[in-house]
Amino acid sequence: MVNYEVTISTADVVTATTFNNVFIKLVGTDGESDRSRLFNIKGALAFVKGAVSTFTVSNPVSIGRLVLIELDKQRLPLFPEDSWFPAKVEVKSPEGDIYHFPIYRWITDSEVHRFREGTALRVFDDTHHLGQYSREQELKKREEDYRWDVYVEGIPHIMKTENPLDLPCEVRFSFTKTTEFLFTAAAALTELQLNGLADCEERWTDIEDINRVFCCKRTALSDYVQEHWREDAFFGYQFLNGVNPMLIQRCSVLPENFPVTDGMVSLPGHGTLENEMKKGNIYLCDYKRLDGLEANTINGKKQYLMAPLVLLHKTADDKMMPIAIQLKQTPGDDNPIFYPSDSEYDWLLAKIFVRSADFSEHQLNVHLLRTHLLAEVFAVSLLRNVPMVHPLYKLLVPHTRYTLQINHLARIRLISETGVFTKFTASGGDAMSTFLRRSLSLLTYSSLCIPDDIAERRLEDVPNYYYRDDGLRLWDIIHRFVQGILQFYYKSDAEVQQDSELQKWISDIFEHGFLSQPCPGIPQSFTTVPELVKFVTMVIFTSSVQHSAVNGGQYDYGGWMPNTPVSLQLPPPTTKGKTSEATMLQTFPDVNATVQGMASLWLLSKQSSDFVPLGQYPEEHFSEETPCKLIKDFQEELQVLSESIKVRNKSLEVPYTYMDPTEVENSVAI
Repeated sequence: MVNYEVTISTADVVTATTFNNVFIKLVGTDGESDRSRLFNIKGALAFVKGAVSTFTVSNPVSIGRLVLIELDKQRLPLFPEDSWFPAKVEVKSPEGDIYHFPIYRWITDSEVHRFREGTALRVFDDTHHLGQYSREQELKKREEDYRWDVYVEGIPHIMKTENPLDLPCEVRFSFTKTTEFLFTAAAALTELQLNGLADCEERWTDIEDINRVFCCKRTALSDYVQEHWREDAFFGYQFLNGVNPMLIQRCSVLPENFPVTDGMVSLPGHGTLENEMKKGNIYLCDYKRLDGLEANTINGKKQYLMAPLVLLHKTADDKMMPIAIQLKQTPGDDNPIFYPSDSEYDWLLAKIFVRSADFSEHQLNVHLLRTHLLAEVFAVSLLRNVPMVHPLYKLLVPHTRYTLQINHLARIRLISETGVFTKFTASGGDAMSTFLRRSLSLLTYSSLCIPDDIAERRLEDVPNYYYRDDGLRLWDIIHRFVQGILQFYYKSDAEVQQDSELQKWISDIFEHGFLSQPCPGIPQSFTTVPELVKFVTMVIFTSSVQHSAVNGGQYDYGGWMPNTPVSLQLPPPTTKGKTSEATMLQTFPDVNATVQGMASLWLLSKQSSDFVPLGQYPEEHFSEETPCKLIKDFQEELQVLSESIKVRNKSLEVPYTYMDPTEVENSVAI
């Protein structure tokens, strides 16, 4: 008779405890043990939350190298079935070998569940017949649990589910997250003390009234925004380090539909527009994706959404100053170009129309499409096609945490027919679907990879671009980590090519994420290790760093509504010299649209108490020495970067914190 020492760790999370009887079977290369009930001196307390309990499983002979374990739990007579969340199992064999079995799954029924030994195995490494069978059965079940669905034709597909309780337990919110995150506008309105204004369909008549509403919830940066939102320098700064740092590009030739000439603009030092373009000092923001959209109707009133062009000049003191704004794409007598030399409210209102357009471009393209929807595609494809024992699963699953549920809630609460975005923003409703389809059709692989994106927009040396500085360093750190992990498992391009699970993952992403469209650069398969490394780097960067960069500052920059109006309800002026403060107030969204927008931005900017920062992996999926060492190195590099960002921010008038690794969540979880 030989003894196996079995240690089971129950996760330290609320409701993880079971009082059911737990059974285990050990399966090895030379046989299997009997199914044994696990019992020790702890008795009924062996599987309470946070418990680490050791048991002895005896067998007549050694069963060789362990391949998998089978776990099940059976309820006691008169006791209800409960849910159990085992974290991991460790087994010490009679020969002294220690085997690790990562679980991190809810077991809610009395069925038998198989879990593989923790050594990562690609499909062609899995030579044991029981291992192969377990792999096949796992993926068969996953294909049933994670099914594709079409939310809107022409945009990335989603996971098919009717309500959050339809989601498999393993991808749902924790109890902590659920109780904290009441994803309703009503909850946020209460927190912001704005309940009494939620149904007010009146216009603002005094800027001070907006201030009184805003004062209910403030951040250090939102206070700064309130103080500086009218200033040209701050307007320009936001294109670099606000919530949408993705649009600005260096301009060497003016678009034909933006007829700005030297006599129209005033440049410091009497430089000409052409010379400043040659020096690389002229920048363009073009909202052409918004062109032609039919703006929403809110409170029975037609709204207005422009597709502006903005010209900016980098001054000698490294400020990004707006020098010309055209609010519609087609030039004409009724579409004047506005300049800083115009009257105060002509110029301010032109900037307000730009900021409102930026709200729609940011929310729908930069935030929703390019982080939330793509992250869901990456996650569903991973869960459908890649088993737990695969190295890619172990690497990527922490970066899928909560994504499927947060997206489902967003579809219910934000972009459904009765959602806040649909009801209260200029680009809600039909415009949203049109814009998302248009944005996906124009998406490129290079725009998802920050080194390529920065190079294409020719922003390598523009000063004070902290999104670029922090993003490039984070990309490099993530890339080295991913390269180390994947090169440990894939020694040649041929191994990448013959991994059918890997190829099915990228094929599913291409089909369901990019709708098999010829999006420039998006791979349909992997042929080399470097291709694989770059794509996986992009997936992690998109699901963590990029989402943080475009999500974390939403209330900071949008809490003070005049800086980021969710909609505008007067058309832009067609002639100059007729606008006033009263015109501006009449153009702003109604009171209820304002406070609903504030409430949504507040919710989306809140960090959960069970937030997991980038590079932290509470679930130990890897067990081999090399990947574990690479994870530790990754964490150390992120810590060094975090410290350098904090030092830099001390000297900045407006600190840039959204890409500090300690502030970046591992996944799209909010």
